[in-house]
This record gives sequence, C-alpha cells and structure tokens, in this order.
Amino acid sequence: MSRLDDLAERIERLVLRHEELQRTKSLLEAQLSTLTTERDGLRSRLAAARGRIDALLDRLPAEPAADTAAQRGLDTP
Repeated sequence: MSRLDDLAERIERLVLRHEELQRTKSLLEAQLSTLTTERDGLRSRLAAARGRIDALLDRLPAEPAADTAAQRGLDTP
C-alpha cells in the first residue's frame, strides 16, 4: 500500500507543478505580447524619426566641403 501512496503523492506533485508551469507560461505570454507591442511602437517611432532626419538632410545645401570651410573663415591664406 505504501507504494500506491507514494505514487499518488508523486502524481499530486506533478499535477501541482504542471498547474504552476501553466500559470508561468500564461504570464510569460502576456509579457511577450506587451514587449512585442512596445517593440513595434519603437520601430515605428524610429522609422518616423529617420524619415524626418532624411527630410532635413535633403534640405541641406549641397556645397563642397572646401567652400564651406572658406565661408567660415577656416581657410585663410
């Protein structure tokens, strides 16, 4: 009878462990979902920022570096 009691106890522990792992899995899935949403939002913000930077770069005058240095007075003879 002791073997049967030991087996029943082990089964109960396994069931409890299984339930514990299911709860942990649910929490991790929720965390993953939150982080995925946050990551997607950050990617979107990064793409928008890159677009704004590219637009600003396009508005800069396309002057050679030597002319720019001369205009600043860095190129003195």
